[in-house]
Amino acid sequence: MLRINRRLWRNFDWITLLIVILISVIGILTIYSTTRQPYGAPQAPFYLKQFLWLGIGLAGLIFIVSFDYIWLSRFSIPLYVAGLALLIIVMLIGKTGMGAQRWISLGPVSFQPSEFFKLIFIVMLAHSLSISQDLIGLKSFLRISFFIVVLPFLLILKQPDLGTALVLLALFFLIMLARGIQRKALIVILSVSIVSLPFLGSIVWSGLKEYQKNRVIAFVDADVDPSGIGYHIKQSKIAIGSGELIGKGFLKGTQGPFRFLPEKHTDFIFAAFAEEWGFLGSALLLSLYFIFILRGLDTSRKAKDDFGKILALGITFMFSLYFFINIGMTLGIMPVVGIPMPFMSYGGTALLSNFIAAGILINIRTRRFSLFY
Repeated sequence: MLRINRRLWRNFDWITLLIVILISVIGILTIYSTTRQPYGAPQAPFYLKQFLWLGIGLAGLIFIVSFDYIWLSRFSIPLYVAGLALLIIVMLIGKTGMGAQRWISLGPVSFQPSEFFKLIFIVMLAHSLSISQDLIGLKSFLRISFFIVVLPFLLILKQPDLGTALVLLALFFLIMLARGIQRKALIVILSVSIVSLPFLGSIVWSGLKEYQKNRVIAFVDADVDPSGIGYHIKQSKIAIGSGELIGKGFLKGTQGPFRFLPEKHTDFIFAAFAEEWGFLGSALLLSLYFIFILRGLDTSRKAKDDFGKILALGITFMFSLYFFINIGMTLGIMPVVGIPMPFMSYGGTALLSNFIAAGILINIRTRRFSLFY
């Protein structure tokens, strides 16, 4: 047992751990700076809450790393059923905020089940796809779509949480393509998707809330909604551009504290960071994310079994989607769909789920040698 523990310690993925801690600390500092009150008014304790969740997230990461990730495959079905149950509970008795019913309250603590369900969804997909070595046929694709994807997609869309629902759908297709689909099945799937896209688009559009429609419209032309989402996008671009090369300096940004930039500590935290640290600081931050993503892809490549490969790839895809969508939102090249910046944006549930996901990546990489069995 001692020999195995030494091997685990020696092969532990310290690089991934240090990167996520560093990004999280940068996030806390940015939250502190952007939520400070001008003229000496008392500051909201957002940064203190995020620091507390950072500690909880680290505890969750250590717990995940402490056991072999293969147990996630063995408990994938119970986890999936529990995740669905939480999504149904949210729909029935969930807490409503900002026009969405996404949270479950447990006394003074509220959490967002959809944040954890993304991980459960990836675990379930990895378990289902690792059972067989064959390429995915049309029947398998439809079976997995019906039993694993459709219900949670509809439940999350109903909250409404369009961003998470679309990420779930994108994750499904990316993981399926990476796993391998038979050529005939792929042709049929693409053909049906192209033909049905206008009809599905019309159904989805009619089911969107008014503010969600405004977000899509403002993405095409920000001047259409100058006081709403169009204003958000314009202020985000102003904040990023005003940072110039080296930024205004820590605690010297104005867009956040003077409330020009909405959601400066959540969806648009990158814009607030870029204002204070400029192009050079932003490039350094983006480099940390790119190293993290490349590390995740390498972890998938080196995993000792198919379940680990697919699981690591799915988690890396998830972080990549969140990263690129959030950056795209702040730059105005993607619609504003409420996607937070991984590890940086304020939110306890999101930070905890991110650290658990990072813990799974570390677990897979640390146990990449079959000798650990």
